Amino acid sequence: MSQSDLEAIHRAPPFSLVIFGASGDLAYRKLLPALFTLACNDLLPEEYVILGASRTPYTDERFRTHIRKGVEEFGRIKPSECDRWPAFAEHLFYQHLQYDAPEDFKALQQRLEALETAHQVAPNRLFYLAIPPSLYSTVVENLGEVGFSQEKEGHFARLIVEKPFGTDYESARALNTHIHRYFREDQIYRIDHYLGKETVQNLLVFRFANAIFEPLWNRHYIDHVQISVLESVAVGNRGSYYDQAGVMRDMFQNHLMQLLSLTAMEPPNEWDATQLRDEKMKVLRAVRPPKDGALRTNTVRAQYRATDGSGPTYRLEPGVDPQSDTPTYAALMLFIDNWRWKGVPFYLRSGKALAAKTTEIYVQFKEVPHLLFEAQGVDLAPNALSICLQPHEGFHLRFQTKVPGAGMRTRDVDMRFNFATTFGDKSLPEAYERLLLDAVLGDASLFSREDEILASWRLIDSILHGWEAGEGPPLTYYEPGSWGPVAAENMLAVDGRAWSVDCFKSYAPG
Repeated sequence: MSQSDLEAIHRAPPFSLVIFGASGDLAYRKLLPALFTLACNDLLPEEYVILGASRTPYTDERFRTHIRKGVEEFGRIKPSECDRWPAFAEHLFYQHLQYDAPEDFKALQQRLEALETAHQVAPNRLFYLAIPPSLYSTVVENLGEVGFSQEKEGHFARLIVEKPFGTDYESARALNTHIHRYFREDQIYRIDHYLGKETVQNLLVFRFANAIFEPLWNRHYIDHVQISVLESVAVGNRGSYYDQAGVMRDMFQNHLMQLLSLTAMEPPNEWDATQLRDEKMKVLRAVRPPKDGALRTNTVRAQYRATDGSGPTYRLEPGVDPQSDTPTYAALMLFIDNWRWKGVPFYLRSGKALAAKTTEIYVQFKEVPHLLFEAQGVDLAPNALSICLQPHEGFHLRFQTKVPGAGMRTRDVDMRFNFATTFGDKSLPEAYERLLLDAVLGDASLFSREDEILASWRLIDSILHGWEAGEGPPLTYYEPGSWGPVAAENMLAVDGRAWSVDCFKSYAPG
């Protein structure tokens, strides 16, 4: 980070952050640990207020004790490693309220104004909805009715909304309409923590700050692209939620569509939230929805099921309908109909109860047009780039080299860059550290805009509706602990391709 960047960050204004759902898991594991790390790194201003608001009847002191445990357990920097906890705790407060009680929001307003006066904090306010999506509309309406959405001259009021944003196109559109009754679009920060990951941001630097890659980033040189977001855990105690959502709503509409747009987008003229999101929207508009026969051949849906009873089976999970057809795994082959990507398949997959937790963007380049070594019977693997987003963040570039000795024997080798090795194990900030700081600074570059959300839902809805109408492939099954269903392997194999697990294999034991 340059000195000018650091100075810009230190110019962040005083602010007040109200976290609704502050007694919940997200605040405990992610939000407050991230804020404490920012404080330890001198990235928060001297004047700020963090006010937790929830239905749990905490006092200020009990809330601080509760949060300290979470920071100690889950923080990148812990209170035992940083002496800032006493000072940080002095900025931490709690307000008990019911989300559907307008009088409680009036009390919240009085409390916040008193805290801002006591701590000399200007009325720059952020409201974080770390609550179930079913409560979004109620809380937004109560915020608006007491005037929290109104900005005082020279100051801001911002709303941070967690995913999922709606359950389909219509519900997302209705939620946007309701929020816009009180907050303008430029006040709304729809958060997807994947965009806060350092490696996701580095994808843009990799593409647009290195002259050797961007000229090759097109249909002339790239054979296909794979985006995999795989989870080793089963549904567990989230069965009642997951059976309504499924993998398409839970992962594809947000995480995978964001990664797709960042991978395929054109370079914006400058690092600007509007231009960046405009370019992402161009990609989403150009994605061709699989229809008719393509829906059957270019999509896969599956559930995990243990045939020998030794592992988890989705339909036996708590809260899941025993006859459920909700997919826990999906794979798509999509095409982007624009000048850069016409004809290049993008393969997307995600699922639960798989062999490993790994997230990877795999770019396979085309084979060389004329193979000089055919006479020797050498089978050359094509060049490939693996962008490893988790858990071992880095980049791998595969290319060919000659084996020392007589003859013309070749083998593929990797050039690898790993963040932890180069910058240290604690070099990568948590996604919420970057996103919370950006929200305070008013940088919406890594947050989703309304049209992005709706474009993603429009695509996902078209696939789900096709499946429900019987136009898609039959539901298939896969063993927990495997890499997924055979149908997903076959979808690539028909064109001589195979799924990559390079990021996992590179660091797997043995």
